[in-house]
Amino acid sequence: MVSISLGPSSLLLSSSREFLDSSGFRLILGYEGFGPRVRFHSFRRSKIHCQSKEKEVRRSVSRDTALGTNEWRAVPDIWRSSAEKYGDTVALVDPYHDPPLELTYKQLEQEILDFAEGLRDVGVKADEKIALFADNSCRWLVSDQGIMATGAVNVVRGSRSSVEELLQIYRHSDSVALVVDNPEFFNRIAEAFTSKASVRFMILLWGEKSSLVTQEMQIPVYSYTEIKNLGQERRAKFSESNDTGNYEYELIDSDDTATIMYTSGTTGNPKGVMLTHRNLLHEMKHLSKYVPAETGDRFLSMLPSWHAYERACEYFIFTCGVEQMYTSIRFLKDDLKRYQPHYILSVPLVYETLYSGIQKQISTSSAARKFLARTLIRVSLAYMEMKRIYEGMCLTKEQKPPMHIIALLDWLWARVVAALLWPLHMLAKRLIYKKIQASIGMSKAGISGGGSLPIHVDKFYEAIGVSIQNGYGLTETSPVVCARMLSCNVIGSAGHPMDGTEFKIVDPETDNVLPPGSKGIVKVRGPQIMKGYYKNPLTTKQVVDENGWFNTGDTGWIAPHHSRGRSRRCGGVIVLEGRAKDTIVLSTGENVEPSEIEEAAMRSSLIEQIVVIGQDQRRIGAIIILNKEEAERVVNETTKLSSKETLKSLVYKELKKWTSECSFQVGPVLIVDEPFTIDNGLMTPTMKIRRDKVVAKYKDEIDQLYN
Repeated sequence: MVSISLGPSSLLLSSSREFLDSSGFRLILGYEGFGPRVRFHSFRRSKIHCQSKEKEVRRSVSRDTALGTNEWRAVPDIWRSSAEKYGDTVALVDPYHDPPLELTYKQLEQEILDFAEGLRDVGVKADEKIALFADNSCRWLVSDQGIMATGAVNVVRGSRSSVEELLQIYRHSDSVALVVDNPEFFNRIAEAFTSKASVRFMILLWGEKSSLVTQEMQIPVYSYTEIKNLGQERRAKFSESNDTGNYEYELIDSDDTATIMYTSGTTGNPKGVMLTHRNLLHEMKHLSKYVPAETGDRFLSMLPSWHAYERACEYFIFTCGVEQMYTSIRFLKDDLKRYQPHYILSVPLVYETLYSGIQKQISTSSAARKFLARTLIRVSLAYMEMKRIYEGMCLTKEQKPPMHIIALLDWLWARVVAALLWPLHMLAKRLIYKKIQASIGMSKAGISGGGSLPIHVDKFYEAIGVSIQNGYGLTETSPVVCARMLSCNVIGSAGHPMDGTEFKIVDPETDNVLPPGSKGIVKVRGPQIMKGYYKNPLTTKQVVDENGWFNTGDTGWIAPHHSRGRSRRCGGVIVLEGRAKDTIVLSTGENVEPSEIEEAAMRSSLIEQIVVIGQDQRRIGAIIILNKEEAERVVNETTKLSSKETLKSLVYKELKKWTSECSFQVGPVLIVDEPFTIDNGLMTPTMKIRRDKVVAKYKDEIDQLYN
């Protein structure tokens, strides 16, 4: 029996027929675009039997008119609302695929409806798992929402993952079919999947089927266009037919699983995180507090669409009528300048890369320009520091506020210094920052998530007048649990908790709740917490207790509430300090948080990547990848020592310079040539370094380093 859902375009009818079933539900059956559908006056999940014989089940996502925000039951409900609200406003611009595409909100809704109906035509049933292995593009979004609209569950991953990992995810998730990115990716995985997995059919999002290697393949392969055409034909038949007796209808429940997202896994094997429609809808309804997007705002999308952060934010922004353009690291620099986005959504690494590019441009300027730029930036940093003090936006762990007289003197001092620095800061805005802003866009804000934003990068953007809003969450939390608001953008923090979300900091040994300002394990509770890990109830119980508290595995603290002083507006913000499992325990018994040292060291133009090591050793060390251009320049300018000795000596000097204020100093250093990348398995697909794999790869060298 085929299980199918109704999509939003079935909701406006030119004609209808009313029936009253034996349960008292009112059925309105009609035929406008998407075929028969049912409207329920009750939102409880129910089945309606139209005849006594066995019928095809169609799962419905909406009613006969666009729903209000509080009435959304499933993620695909948003498309009818957005199509009615924003109509011919451009929703998507995808310039780098063949063919390039631009879709309005009306067109996007129709694409999703066609794709969903095409999936039904090839036999997709509600609750089945469909693997979607592709990178961000407009067709990824259409596929994602088309699968959800059928009541099926999509299992998502990017094309850069290894064949072994993709095969493991496909088989573990019980997927029955596969949607893939392009012919190159198809050809890379086809042999393994056809011989080791059960695949009912495959769908190719981009490219031509003629480019596929399909010898001896018994699996049907459809192109994106073929699925869409099947859907259009099927919808046309429904619109011409009055045959409603062969269907049984039910609503998608908000607690149904919408997607399974396998964690990147910086350590261990990926786990399948089950997120429900309710989880994702909670994000969509509350992100406006942090991202006040307006109709016509331009967003630049470059993160993988299957990344929880990018995904939830995309769903949200399409309820605001924005225009999103797809780009990639390769085109980012040009697109920032040409497209001038109001917002970009990205991970800290992208903001660090832009920061490094700006610094490099300054350092290669003439001596006079370089001196002027660096001097004015230092002035602006000092000005913003004073501004944070008198505005009460400085973080502190102190539980007691300062005395009234001290708070007053502190405020007066900061005001006076800021007033003296203000003319130079304004001069810098005219001479320097205006040009930087023109080259990177982000006229409203850059939204950072998916990792820790280095404090020096955070302060730099603040100084040049570019707002960076940092947030925090995990795949298991759908993902956002807190974020910084433009009205209270506390540098160094992850912002205030999202509405309906609770935080507590507990002692890692006793699990007792700690007071504000005390560092411990971060636990959260709220409507966005996952349904659980797929087929892994034991691990689910280990991270989510009986009261619904999710153990994030991160360490952090909650800023105390002060009524006066330089921290008076920081009360309740969340401050993260790293992963608990990343903590290095030295043989002396001391605990070292590597992220603090790594962030400080990354300020050096000589250091491209760094991983702090030293578990069970007497002192910490580091594995370092050098910036090749900077290293070559240094070697060419130095003739006193051999290049190897020169570089090592300079690395130690740079580490001493930039990490001098850290709690621990780096001892032995291992300089390696191969960068940590996604392709060699030393970074996750979301660009986080896999510490365990780096340490394992260089185990022998590390042993020699310490011995």
